[in-house]
Amino acid sequence: MPYIKKERREAILAGADPQDAGELNFAITVVVDNYIRNKGGIRYAHLNEAVGALECAKLELYRRLAAPYEDTKIQEAGDVYQNRP
Repeated sequence: MPYIKKERREAILAGADPQDAGELNFAITVVVDNYIRNKGGIRYAHLNEAVGALECAKLELYRRLAAPYEDTKIQEAGDVYQNRP
C-alpha cells in the first residue's frame, strides 16, 4: 500500500494529479477500492474484474507507449540482444 503524507492524500482525493509513483499507486488504489465497494464488496468476481482491468491497462500502456519508446532507443543505441529470431 502506498503510504503517502496525509496532505497529499487529501490533495489527490480532491483532484490533484499524482506527483510520483507512490501517489500514482495511491490514486489507482482508491479508484479500484471504490469500484469494489460500489460493486457490493469483496467477491471473487469483483476482484477478478479489477485485476483484469489493471492487467489490461498495464499491457496497453506497455504496447502503446513503452514498446515504441524502446524500439526508438534500440535504433539510437543499438540492440543488446544477439540471439533474435
